[in-house]
Amino acid sequence: MTGFRHTLAALGAITLAVVPATATPAMAAAGITDEVTMTLGKGGTLHVVEKISGAEGPLKRTFLTRTRYDDTSDRLYEISNVKGGKLTGDVLTVTAPATVEYDVKGAVTATGGMEELRWFAVNGWDTAVAKATVKVNGPGQVQSLSCFAGELTSAIGCTSASMDHVATQADFEQTGLAPGQALTVVVGFPQGASGGQPIIDKRFSLANAFALSPVTGGALAALLVLLLGGLAALYWTRGRDARIADHEKGAVDPMRDGHFSPPDGVRPGQIGTLVDEQADVVDVTATIVDLAVRGYLRIDEQERQTYDAPDWMLVKQPHAPVTALLPYERTLYDAIFDGRDAVLLSQLSGSFVAHLGKVRDALYTDVVRQGWFARRPDAERTRWTTIGVVAMVVGIVATAALAWFTTYGLIGLALIIAGGALSVGGQYMPAKTAKGSAALAHTLGFREFLFSGDLGDVPEKQRVELFSRYLPYAVIFDGVEHWSRVVASVTGNGSPSDNLYWYHGPAEWDLSKFAGSMRTFTTTTSGAISATRQFRTL
Repeated sequence: MTGFRHTLAALGAITLAVVPATATPAMAAAGITDEVTMTLGKGGTLHVVEKISGAEGPLKRTFLTRTRYDDTSDRLYEISNVKGGKLTGDVLTVTAPATVEYDVKGAVTATGGMEELRWFAVNGWDTAVAKATVKVNGPGQVQSLSCFAGELTSAIGCTSASMDHVATQADFEQTGLAPGQALTVVVGFPQGASGGQPIIDKRFSLANAFALSPVTGGALAALLVLLLGGLAALYWTRGRDARIADHEKGAVDPMRDGHFSPPDGVRPGQIGTLVDEQADVVDVTATIVDLAVRGYLRIDEQERQTYDAPDWMLVKQPHAPVTALLPYERTLYDAIFDGRDAVLLSQLSGSFVAHLGKVRDALYTDVVRQGWFARRPDAERTRWTTIGVVAMVVGIVATAALAWFTTYGLIGLALIIAGGALSVGGQYMPAKTAKGSAALAHTLGFREFLFSGDLGDVPEKQRVELFSRYLPYAVIFDGVEHWSRVVASVTGNGSPSDNLYWYHGPAEWDLSKFAGSMRTFTTTTSGAISATRQFRTL
């Protein structure tokens, strides 16, 4: 052992003689003197004592606490237990002359069969360092030593580096460090001498954050099965229409004793809301036609020139029993006339949209009052869609957090996917009651009858009035032109007619033009009652 120590001492002397011969950083004309004593203890904690002299007043030092470790990670150095100065973030503030103490963790690495201590003993001062000395003591004999001076990436050796004759202490010295330059010391100790380990921090990247592995892939699949399976179960238990008895199914005959009778006495607007579970603009349009057919208003087509837009006058029928109207029909009727006896359809464009929401709201309330839905379809859709959107937002936040702090970002995607599925699936959550399902079955049978082409055994004198009653329902089922032609093809006396009791055309107009007129009227009405003033201005 004695021979080994003499050999190390000789190596130290050789090092001391060789190192000064290497190039050194540019000398500073003046600066502080920094005497550093470092002791490596168990657990790899490095205790540092610095004595700063040669200046008076406040000084600042910026510690280097993060360096590149490899392509995906950084190495961290943790500074703690600071005495004799104030550490704010990575910046140490002292008032010279001063003695500062602090601990460093993460400066030890196991490599090449030994333990290597690497620390930036002097660096980051906001003033020049005229002379720096560093003494290093450790838990074992020094196995190797080296040092670098200048910029942090410098490979230039320091002024001198040596060890004592028993190889328990390493000594380093450097003169003339400019502000911000560093003296980095590297000392090797026996393997496991302190048990220290580097602190590694994964550098953020999308590839790492969303890395596909057996753990992330399996967790993502399991969560998707659980969440999407839960959504399927939710729809199965809450979103399906109630079943109806077999005797309630099938077609119905709307002709009873030669008189028109829709399925279950359902009005066109109600049928439209029942079929697609939405109170659409076309449902309101069909209701306007229905009010005309039932004698509450008259539709007068206006004269127009070649390039004029078509227009119609809606005329209030003075003796119509408005008190018999359903709430949504009365809301619509009052919104159309609004204290006047007649109004051009073009006048409703841009102003009626404020009333449209009230009419649709009344329609949703009506289908619940009829017992066809347990809850309003629009409220049910909004409820589940909102829950889905909230789940997506939570999923986005969770994914961002998992991606930033871990490599399990893929797992958060499951919640985003489930939230998206619920937002879309929420449109299908309104469910009809057994009564609503029965009404729908009758409605579908009625639609089949409308398009069957079978006019039935209807007296000719009743056909115009009777088939006019079918027309609002044909609007709902997108068959307005077909039924308009049916209405125009029959009259009470077998001869051409100029007008209907509820629809009047301009001069030189007869029923042969009724199909085209009705097609244009329904399209124009839907546009007029849903147009906003802003759109109209554009």
